[in-house]
Amino acid sequence: MSLQVVSPVSNSSLLQPGFSLLNFDGHVFFFGQKGWPKRSCPTGVFLLDIKQNELKMKPATFSKDSCYLPPLRYPALCTLRGNAESDEYQYIIHGGKTPNNDLSDKIYIMSLVSKNSKKTTFQCVEKDLGGDVPEARYGHTINVVHSRGKSMSVIFGGRSYIPLAQRTTEKWNSVVDCLPSVFLVDFEFGCCTSYILPELQDGLSFHVSVARNDTIYILGGHSLQNNTRSPSLYQLKVDLPLGSPAVTCTILPGGISVSSAIVTQTSDTEFVLVGGYQSDNQKRLVCNTIFLEDNRIEIVERASPDWTPDIKHCRMWFGCDMGKGSVLLGIPGDNKQLISDANYFYILRCKGTEEDKEEELTAQICSQTSTEDAGDSTPFEDSEEFCFSAEAHSFDVDDTDTYNEDDEEDESETGYWITCSASCNVDINTWVPFYSTELNKPAMILCSSGAGHWVHAQCMDLSESMLLRLSEANVKYFCNEHVDLNKGLRTPKKVVHLKKQPMKPLRKKTTMKLTMPTKKSFLRRLFE
Repeated sequence: MSLQVVSPVSNSSLLQPGFSLLNFDGHVFFFGQKGWPKRSCPTGVFLLDIKQNELKMKPATFSKDSCYLPPLRYPALCTLRGNAESDEYQYIIHGGKTPNNDLSDKIYIMSLVSKNSKKTTFQCVEKDLGGDVPEARYGHTINVVHSRGKSMSVIFGGRSYIPLAQRTTEKWNSVVDCLPSVFLVDFEFGCCTSYILPELQDGLSFHVSVARNDTIYILGGHSLQNNTRSPSLYQLKVDLPLGSPAVTCTILPGGISVSSAIVTQTSDTEFVLVGGYQSDNQKRLVCNTIFLEDNRIEIVERASPDWTPDIKHCRMWFGCDMGKGSVLLGIPGDNKQLISDANYFYILRCKGTEEDKEEELTAQICSQTSTEDAGDSTPFEDSEEFCFSAEAHSFDVDDTDTYNEDDEEDESETGYWITCSASCNVDINTWVPFYSTELNKPAMILCSSGAGHWVHAQCMDLSESMLLRLSEANVKYFCNEHVDLNKGLRTPKKVVHLKKQPMKPLRKKTTMKLTMPTKKSFLRRLFE
């Protein structure tokens, strides 16, 4: 096992715990950034380009018939193939957290539409489900099982917020373990069915799940209720006959008490387990080999790599599977760095160079895309795990259109707890949600005056209906301090003067004087 350093180039602040990575045709794509997407990449999906131990990001696009995909952190993610022999596949994305810390209960299916050296286009479709739809959650897993010529997805574990009726100001963002129910999702008919199994007593999150054919193995995981890491090894077997599906669970010996672990596949039946935590204040530096056959699993300890002093002494770590026996590991950078969010990254190779040339792996690995969250109880819960499934040396694209983080606006200037105006009364220590869409941060809206700046919607006295209307409409908004100034700076509209027809002069009134003739003049005219 060998370890080498990888240096992110100008975009390290996006590489934070909790994101996911998708592997399409040997290329790895980043998804689930910290914060809302910006103008440089409105989709929030990037191609990861690793050359000479340097990592760059290149924006990807969505097709016109795609739905909106928010930047979900800590979702469950796995591949979906048309059949066992098919080389084409899609990704299923379920749950996760938005940048506002809202939890999603939606399921998206992502597929590759086209790719060349300049541009990559995806199609993203939201899948409508009925029946026992799983509640919004994060830190869970999703796998695809195959039985009797049929396929179904299996969702298990995770965490969610406490019910809305039980929330208080002090416990507004408190999370709990989801019920230990097993959900079967049939994408062909769009229906979900939940199963309660007596062997699964406690809720689990940030566990590892490995699927092969009709069987899923669940290893480790953390329980908030008991604050323990389960030493149990569960075997879920799914039978898909013509009638109703059957789900059974068996508790097997030989489990490992670990959370946030990473699994990478080194051969058709062999996997390597690295990373994670064995207690609240202790990382797990031991590695294991997992041998998986049709109806048997065996876990044995193996030699660990020569960990660097930085890895040994760091408080937390996170990482993901890069595919074909390689793992990407990240540790926090020191406080002396110019970029406070910067992390150090390493590539751990679990097998030799010759073995890297083996044919593509056929068995499915599905590990949750996140590990424990910073808002929860354990001190290591900021070490969100993300999923990486392609070789680091497989990239060969041009350096044009590389995402440059310097082009983006400074996110610190658009923080939630700024003094947005002279009348701003939002205080991080006393603030409570005002709108129904708020959770743990105040709603903000962009004022288009000058270079633009963010203001709190509550400070602008916006009603909830008006705030929603402004967020959906493609119009410019001006805050209370700049709305009058904006009116004064506007160019007056050109007034079209109507041509007035000249009025005709009034005719002078003439009067006729009538006089009666005299008798003398009358007789004269009569005899003439």
